[in-house]
Amino acid sequence: MMRNQIKILKGNIAFTPVFGQLEILANSFIVIEGRTVKGAFTGELPAKYHGITVTDYGEALIIPGFVDLHAHAPQFVNRGLGLDDELLPWLEKYTFPEEAKFSDPAYAEQVYQQFVTELWKWGTTRSVLFGTIHKEATTRLMELLAAAGLGGYVGKVNMDRNAPASLRETTEQSLADTEEFIQQTQGRYELVKPIITPRFAPSCTPGLMTGLAALARKYNTPVQSHLAENTDEVALVKALHPECRNYAGVYDSFGLFGQQPTIMAHCVYNDASEIGLMAQNNVYVAHCPYSNNNLASGIAPVRNLINRQVPVGLASDIAGGHEIFIARVAAMAVQVSKLKWLETAKREPFFTIPEAFYLATKGGGSFFGKVGSFEPGYEFDALIIDDSPPGRPGIRQYSVEERLNRFIYLGDDASIAARYVAGKKIEQPKFSADNG
Repeated sequence: MMRNQIKILKGNIAFTPVFGQLEILANSFIVIEGRTVKGAFTGELPAKYHGITVTDYGEALIIPGFVDLHAHAPQFVNRGLGLDDELLPWLEKYTFPEEAKFSDPAYAEQVYQQFVTELWKWGTTRSVLFGTIHKEATTRLMELLAAAGLGGYVGKVNMDRNAPASLRETTEQSLADTEEFIQQTQGRYELVKPIITPRFAPSCTPGLMTGLAALARKYNTPVQSHLAENTDEVALVKALHPECRNYAGVYDSFGLFGQQPTIMAHCVYNDASEIGLMAQNNVYVAHCPYSNNNLASGIAPVRNLINRQVPVGLASDIAGGHEIFIARVAAMAVQVSKLKWLETAKREPFFTIPEAFYLATKGGGSFFGKVGSFEPGYEFDALIIDDSPPGRPGIRQYSVEERLNRFIYLGDDASIAARYVAGKKIEQPKFSADNG
């Protein structure tokens, strides 16, 4: 044990080591060595830690940092626009015109600085992000995320069909730019890595998807895309790929469905065979309840996915989803699960708060490895929640669990007193031109 690498925090600790199982250690200590948790202790600290300075957060909650498994960083500025439309028209009217602006590095810089600052502000310690087709802008997004001390995967988007001319690449250029992007960024940062990002099957030709799968294998790079979000989208994929049994089968046929660690966003309309393939290949689902509501996509059968052993985490899906705060996404996940409960004649149970909290932390965090919990050996990503600042009612009337529930539904950024990522306390980002 190297004592100079030890941090000890004290407060009311809450985390979910198992789906639905909330563990609370009131007025307790958590010990971190370097990046990882050594243990959590109630009562007295073990003698070997005596003499090490304790950061005492008093009555504050200490919870794992939030994980956003799917967001579109360039869409940050068009949140709240066109959300009275469906997915495909919304892409054409709002999203594609906005993303075309990222050919301008100065514009990308301005937006991405704001976006990364918002991730920090709202306690998202790890995220999985779509950039745009633009290599330079997407590389800068990675630099800014790393400079802020946050963890994540960032993807240069690929599109060589069914896209406006301003965003449509040639297959060859898309693959060349993607490979160069990976080569330039793969080992550059400790906590931020590249991810292969075909936008979705309709926007990628078979040649492009084959080439992207080859790059994923060559560089041992994970994959992210969209799956079965909208009924019109599902019909379009069927028309484009009649040779495949279903939508998941399209990705799988090209080697983009769990052959490397894979995240698929939405997954509202998958059949039983697709869900079985997702479980078999350990394909993660990024559950996007706000986006699914806003774009009239539907209610994802998340309980069924989990019961079938499909890994699930939560996602903002900025800007189909307008809410960046993963605590509120967790609350919405509970709410829409109640509608699914009614839709299934009360056969598919709705989520509890501890279940949604797990999805917001360890559920998504597991894509990064040992992230999202305070079990020994886990990287220490944490939020310090001071839910009783001056001028607000006292907290002593509520239990720790009740306070966590209230934070999920009522909390805001002012309640987040401190943020830690991989054992390091991170302050509000201050960017400069040479952050990379």
